[in-house]
Amino acid sequence: MEIGFVGILIIVGIFLIWFWNSLYIIKEWERGVVLRLGRLIPIAKGAGLNLVFWPIETLYRIPLRIETLDVPPQDIITRDNVSVKVNAVCYFRVVDANMALSQVQNYQYATSQLAQTTIRSVVGQFELDEILSQRDKVNAKLQTILDQDTEAWGIKVSKVEVKQVDIPEQMQRAIARQAEAERERRAKIIHAEGEFEASQKLADAAKVLETQPTAIQLRYLQTLTEIGVEKNTTIVFPLPIDIINQWTKALGASQK
Repeated sequence: MEIGFVGILIIVGIFLIWFWNSLYIIKEWERGVVLRLGRLIPIAKGAGLNLVFWPIETLYRIPLRIETLDVPPQDIITRDNVSVKVNAVCYFRVVDANMALSQVQNYQYATSQLAQTTIRSVVGQFELDEILSQRDKVNAKLQTILDQDTEAWGIKVSKVEVKQVDIPEQMQRAIARQAEAERERRAKIIHAEGEFEASQKLADAAKVLETQPTAIQLRYLQTLTEIGVEKNTTIVFPLPIDIINQWTKALGASQK
C-alpha cells in the first residue's frame, strides 16, 4: 500500500512536470513555430495559451513586430567616381513565421548582410548629385530590391531610408563653389531679364510719346510737381528737344 502511494505521487509529479513544460503562452505579437519530431507543422500557433507535447514537439517563438535594422556606413564609389560613405536604416517585419525559421538560419543577420550589399550595389549606380537631391528615388529602389529578395524568407521590408551621406572635404568645397557660381549665374540672368523688360517698356513709352507730342509736356510738368514736393532749393527745368529742333528749323528758314 505504501509503495503504491509513493508510485502514484511519482507518476503525478512526472505528469505535472510534463504538463508544465508543455504549456506555452504566446504573446499577441508573436507566433509559435512547432517542430514535431523534426518535421515542421504547417500552421503556426497563435497568441494565447498553447499546449505543446514536450519533448516530442519543440516550439520556437518568432516576433511579428516591425524591427529596426541600422545598416553600418558603407564605402561606395558613385557612378561619377566620387568616394562616399553611406549609412541607412531598414524597417522590416516577419509575415510568415514558418518560412522565417525554416528558410534561413538567422533572418535578422541575413537581412542585415543583404541590406549592406544592396546599398553598395544600388547607390553605386547613381551620381552624387542624384544621391543628394533625389534621395526618395534611391530609397524606393533599395526598398523594392530588398523586399523582393527577402520575400522567400517570409520577411516584408516596409521602408529603407538613407540617413547620411558623407563626402570628402575637398568635394564639399567643390560643391560649395559650384553652388555659389550657380547663384551668381541666376542673379545675372534675373538682372539681365529685368533690364530687358525695362527696355521694352521704355521703347513702348517712346512710341506713345512719338504719336502724342503733347504727352511729353505733361510728363515734364509731372516731373516738376514731384521735384516741388521734395522742397529742394534747386529746380532743374528740362527743356524738350522738340522745341529746340523747332527753333533750329525756324532760324534756318529765316536765314534763307
